Amino acid sequence: MPAVAAILGSAFSDSLPGQLDLDPEEVDTEWGTQTLYRFPDADRPAYVLFRHDLPHQLLPNQINYRAQAAALKSVGCEGLLVTSSVGVVDPDVPINRPLLVEDLLMLENRLPDGSACTMFAEPADDHGHLVLDDSLFATRLAEQVRGLAEEVRAPIADTVTFAYVQGPRSKTAAENRALPRLGGQVNSMTLGPEVVLANELEIPCAGLVVGHKYSIPDRDPPEEDALSATLDRSREAQERIVTAFLRRAEPVDFPNTIYRFGTDE
Repeated sequence: MPAVAAILGSAFSDSLPGQLDLDPEEVDTEWGTQTLYRFPDADRPAYVLFRHDLPHQLLPNQINYRAQAAALKSVGCEGLLVTSSVGVVDPDVPINRPLLVEDLLMLENRLPDGSACTMFAEPADDHGHLVLDDSLFATRLAEQVRGLAEEVRAPIADTVTFAYVQGPRSKTAAENRALPRLGGQVNSMTLGPEVVLANELEIPCAGLVVGHKYSIPDRDPPEEDALSATLDRSREAQERIVTAFLRRAEPVDFPNTIYRFGTDE
């Protein structure tokens, strides 16, 4: 039976969303072993993946993105919710409110080690070009997330373009000024590679983010907005939607195409 899954980040550094009862499962892939957490309270298989491990121990540049994507594919994931706590570079975008990602700004299609961000690292019979007929963020899955957010009284505040900027360092003031000029509204050090690789494996994705701070030069944040406090608020805003997604979301058809030369696909 097709599964759904959610990728959780730094906001869930040492705790489960809503103290969910999750069962760890080790999944072996050609890229390495990953731990997925099975969510039993659903009518079809559902999993959680903690991108930084649980408890949090991996920096963004240390994440084995290919292994994580391959593990999700191996359990039959056909609906993936990728979450992140983000910095906001558009003053019109609210913080501490759920946001749906509608597009990705990733100027260099590379993983943190400098290699191409692709599952097709070597020639193979099934390699191909990812052609975006819909978006990296599947419209039908995003509509489900929006509806679930309404049901749990955590409505989506806006749709945004996500800018992927590699870590582990934070961005300079010049970089934060440049991103909105290029179309980015929010940013973080993850999410981008995950969505690209999942799409190459024909896993439909939706993106749910919450701004935990403004990353706007010359704009001072309130003194109480320490990183731990803002991440706490970010987690609270995501928890109900993630839990509802695991319980009730349904897999959707992959909306894009992997074009393979010499085939009809």
